[in-house]
Amino acid sequence: MEFTVSQIALLLGGEIKGDGDVKINMLAKIQEAKPGQISFLSNPKYEPYIYDTQASAVIVKKDFVARKPINSSLILVDDPYSCFTALLEEYHKFISFQKSGVENPSYIGENCKIGEDIYRGAFSYIGNDVTIGNNVKIYPHTYIGDNVTIGDNTILNANVKLYANAKVGSNCVIHSGVVVGSDGFGFAPQADGTYKTIPQMGNVVIGDHVDIGANTVIDCATFHGDSTKIGNGVKIDNLVQIAHNVSVGQNTVIAALSGISGSTEIGDHCVIGGQVGIAGHLKIADNTSVGAQAGIGKSSKVGSKLFGSPAIDLMNYHRSYAIFKNLPDITHRLKQLEEKMLDLQTFRESQ
Repeated sequence: MEFTVSQIALLLGGEIKGDGDVKINMLAKIQEAKPGQISFLSNPKYEPYIYDTQASAVIVKKDFVARKPINSSLILVDDPYSCFTALLEEYHKFISFQKSGVENPSYIGENCKIGEDIYRGAFSYIGNDVTIGNNVKIYPHTYIGDNVTIGDNTILNANVKLYANAKVGSNCVIHSGVVVGSDGFGFAPQADGTYKTIPQMGNVVIGDHVDIGANTVIDCATFHGDSTKIGNGVKIDNLVQIAHNVSVGQNTVIAALSGISGSTEIGDHCVIGGQVGIAGHLKIADNTSVGAQAGIGKSSKVGSKLFGSPAIDLMNYHRSYAIFKNLPDITHRLKQLEEKMLDLQTFRESQ
């Protein structure tokens, strides 16, 4: 990939200060960049690097005023960090969507509808009656079951497993080891102490612009016609468990090692920290934030900030913790006070 500084400035809506014809082929940190690379300056503490960097171009804020001569071409924008992120996204798309064609051996079933510019990696499997949009990339050893639907520009990395009837939207990225549509944890206890498996007959529906991290599992719904739902714009980290019939609202973020129990509804724009456990059949309202390792046992209100296990309001947690961390000292002082009271009582009784 090679672009001129002028082309990049046009993409970012920025102004050029310096040579716009310089060629750029890579992105890099400002302190490590070399000729042919572009970097950015957002945090003021990194400003000293801009005077020595070998980067051919640097993205800076429009109001940036240099205190020394700068050898790099500058692209002036409102938000350098966001613009550099946008460049990373474009670079990632370029790399991710390079592949095309079909590698052998690979298998495709009957009555499938396949879009244009598809990549199917070696040892990938596509079942019957599958619909795949344009520019979809299916990496090696990926399994796609019967009746699955996949939207345009979606990437399925190596070893992704989509069970039958799953629906995946457009512009999604699903990382290696993800399982979508496995059985929910449904077992009926029997009189003799054994458990009988409850068949899981539903599916999983994933919206557009969803990212799912490596080795995450999303279980299918229990009943035929029901769905476990992941809304548009949801970002899920590695090693997350989402149980049957769960609903996750749009633009919610879930960090690694979290688990959401069956039939719980997560609202829009929620932030769930790492190692959070959420019990079943709850309603987590819109804009709820949950701190790492919290245990959620009841439904929340809109805009709640929860922490601890069992989770409570964040401010109440801080107040409680301020007491908890001082308990050894408080206990010691109480013991001293108790001893003084006993001494006083003994003294009075002796009079």
